[in-house]
Amino acid sequence: MTLRRARTLVSGALFAAALAACGGSGTSGSISWGNTPPSFTSPSSVSVQEDTTGAFYNATATDIDGQSISFAIDGGEDAAAFRITSAGALSFAAPPDFEAPIDVGGDNLYRVTLRASDGYASTAMALSVTVTDRSSIAFRVRRVASAVASPVFVAPVPDGTGRVYVGELAGRIDILSPGTGTIAPTPLLDLRGELSTNGERGLLGFATSPDFTSSGQFFVFVTDPVGTIEVRRYTLSASNRDIADPSTMRVILRQPHPRTNHNGGWIGFDRAGFLYIAIGDGGGSGDPDNNGQNPDTWLGKILRIDITRDDFLADDTRNYAIPADNPFRTAGGAPEVWALGLRNPFRASFDFGPFGTGEGGLIIGDVGEDAIEEIDVMVGPDDNQGVNFGWSVREGSQPFKGPDSPAYRLPAAEYPHGTGTRAGSTVIGGVVYRGPVESLRGQYLFADFIEGNVWSLPVDELYGTVPVTSARFVVRNTSFAPDVGAINNPVAFGTDQVGNVYIADLDGEIFVIEGRPGPVGPSRPVPMQSRAQREAAAPKRHWCAEAWDGHTVRWIDGRMVIGGQGFVCVRKYYERLAAQRNAAEQR
Repeated sequence: MTLRRARTLVSGALFAAALAACGGSGTSGSISWGNTPPSFTSPSSVSVQEDTTGAFYNATATDIDGQSISFAIDGGEDAAAFRITSAGALSFAAPPDFEAPIDVGGDNLYRVTLRASDGYASTAMALSVTVTDRSSIAFRVRRVASAVASPVFVAPVPDGTGRVYVGELAGRIDILSPGTGTIAPTPLLDLRGELSTNGERGLLGFATSPDFTSSGQFFVFVTDPVGTIEVRRYTLSASNRDIADPSTMRVILRQPHPRTNHNGGWIGFDRAGFLYIAIGDGGGSGDPDNNGQNPDTWLGKILRIDITRDDFLADDTRNYAIPADNPFRTAGGAPEVWALGLRNPFRASFDFGPFGTGEGGLIIGDVGEDAIEEIDVMVGPDDNQGVNFGWSVREGSQPFKGPDSPAYRLPAAEYPHGTGTRAGSTVIGGVVYRGPVESLRGQYLFADFIEGNVWSLPVDELYGTVPVTSARFVVRNTSFAPDVGAINNPVAFGTDQVGNVYIADLDGEIFVIEGRPGPVGPSRPVPMQSRAQREAAAPKRHWCAEAWDGHTVRWIDGRMVIGGQGFVCVRKYYERLAAQRNAAEQR
């Protein structure tokens, strides 16, 4: 699978290392004639756990002239984050947060310059302070499979067994037992030899029906032998629920696709039971057919359909109905279109909150062209007015071609093309972690396919008014380093029924993020009922109390949301956090 043409890149790492070596020891002195400046004896680097309060480092120095020594902060790009006493006790001005670093680099590596003075002469030393994740030991990343042929998705088997479906690009869907790492000898479905797998084609998406337990139905996004996109429905065998009955296949919709790239591929259901389908712009460079901004075509769009009814009985390739609130249901564009202005929305996900009770935000990873990768967001069922994400007038937040418009929605987050831990060239949209590891809850996990970077962001940061830049991404390459193997080309994130997150690597490996066994892990579940009882006793004190109906209680990222119009409260929560963050940044 080729998500992007390979490029030859020259890293600046060796040059940077050589340049750093030319800088010497990192200390410098100012000399007063007849007096020798102090000499630092404390180390030039230190690690400190997040949330630390009080002094964590004691600067020390010697003075051969016997003068008393005092210490001060003398610069450094993160100087404002620190306080120091004259005796050398260094502390943070505010407890550091690993998930929301405020250092200039945004990578939890803070740089400050200390100066030691004896009253006549002084010496400066550059100090590096690394903030570590307090809860990093509470989870591990474990490889659960290593010989899957080009895996492209992981999805839960909704039967309480803890198993997951793993899709192979060529068309096979396996059933994996993560506890043992075994793959069932007979696949759920095998379409190998029946699909086109040229370029970015193949088996690309999968979703079980909301009523899967009773109906046994599931849906796949595939490209047929000539490259036409098909969304198909299959039903489990009546005699064995671990395999599909191929004779039950029905094409739900079909979209001709002119080129081998930019197929999109993600499909998923919202809480109302509508099926969403992400389709790329038709391929080529720069959207040559201008499909992204054409509301009459499905290319470059998110579609939304009702698979429980059929509005097109005379058309055997359109076996669905149009939801009543679709923005172009009656005029202005194709009635299936829910959002437009997308280039290659290869991976996306819904987030229904900590307990699956929220209405759900749709978070989309849209692969960029030459300069920018982006994460886009749609906020729940009222966000349905034909949201336009701007491609190909914009690439991310920047102009690409044609006249711009303020009506285009800005990305929720974006990062530049390039090398290193805060760049890449093929975004892999991920999932919001809602599993058993408490320190990861509420974190949106995503990645870059080419650079192999894995990142996280608190999900509330995606609901701001300006794009989050990569300086704010939490780099997870180290904390997500697996026990065996390596995450080189992450191609998909998935979950099991209890919320454990899986990462599929195109080289054949499947990894799970799980609580570490032993005294520290797995984290305890959030005790929703006891919290709800405490908060509900005094609802008027809650900022969302005006909408409270007396019984609806929800939790969003560890905070209670109450109200008969629950999603209104969810939006207020995110808007409030975003406003507070933006105000703080302006100060």
